[in-house]
Amino acid sequence: ILERAIGGWRGMIDSGLPTVVFISVYVIASRQLQPALIAAIVAGVLLAGYRLIRRQRLQQVLTGFLGLAIAAGFSAWTGQAENFFLPGLITNVAYGTAFVISILIRWPLLGVAMGYLTGDGTSWRADRRLMRTYSAASWVWVGVFFGRLLVQVPLYLAAAVELLGVARVVMGWPLFLAAAYVTYRVLSPVYQERRAATEGGSPS
Repeated sequence: ILERAIGGWRGMIDSGLPTVVFISVYVIASRQLQPALIAAIVAGVLLAGYRLIRRQRLQQVLTGFLGLAIAAGFSAWTGQAENFFLPGLITNVAYGTAFVISILIRWPLLGVAMGYLTGDGTSWRADRRLMRTYSAASWVWVGVFFGRLLVQVPLYLAAAVELLGVARVVMGWPLFLAAAYVTYRVLSPVYQERRAATEGGSPS
């Protein structure tokens, strides 16, 4: 459930693999932008083709490829390799801001997502402990989004493309998994107690 609520493996692969291909070809091709962009697009097309062969939802396929196309298009239009990463930075600003606002107005986004996925709807808002727990878990993701910006924006401004690519990858899959584990640790005790109460047992 948590994987679905915060993006899942498909999103990580769709955003991560083309980035790895882009930065690898950019370095190999002596910082030539065009070959790197072409290689990244080819990687995205192959991913989309794989998704279609697996008969996954077309919306998921198009969403993953659209982000890559925007990044590649903007970089090609400006002629600056670092702009390949600009849409990702903007996305992190948007997500991080949305999470902060949701916590401040007492509708933490993680709670909204988990309520939908577990079938609880918005009933969790009546439970103070669950509200606090979802807020705390949402702050974890605020840290992820703004942590990425804290590291990557200076690299972007310095046009340190290789380091920016490395930071994008390192702060992609690994940071996602670390944040998912912390989120699980935050949510798990509450869900275990609720399950025990539902089954008529005593929380451990």
